[in-house]
Amino acid sequence: MNLLRTARLQTGPHSPGTEIPEPAATGRPRGDRGQTAIEFVGTLPLILITLAIMWQAALVGYTYMLAGNAADKAARAAAVANVSQRVACEQAVHEDVPSAWDTTVEKCGSRFSELVRVRVKIDVPLLFPGAFNLPMRATGEAKAKNETGGWLW
Repeated sequence: MNLLRTARLQTGPHSPGTEIPEPAATGRPRGDRGQTAIEFVGTLPLILITLAIMWQAALVGYTYMLAGNAADKAARAAAVANVSQRVACEQAVHEDVPSAWDTTVEKCGSRFSELVRVRVKIDVPLLFPGAFNLPMRATGEAKAKNETGGWLW
């Protein structure tokens, strides 16, 4: 297929005696029709996979943020609790963390120590909370001064 046709000889001060290529009659080659659509279809899976990885990274970060915040709230609730510190910890965690996340309160301090120590673990969801979880857990730890007067003087 002849994409370029040679035109007449151009005579003038800038290029005497040279031939100028002339575009084909339609102005564009015929063999590239639909090329943009094919390239888009080819790169679409790569774009979607990249978006899913970015979403998952944001979800992991958000889960760690939830774990830390839940541990802070649980430590505060246990520090001022007049009843069982364990019950106060678990109640504060379940009020703070959305129900789609699986939570575990591993440690909630003792009544007769100066500090209340809390450790909360939350399962990291895969793409959407409530469906499947990754085999990793976000851990949040917090301490608060025990304000229940549990010291034995």
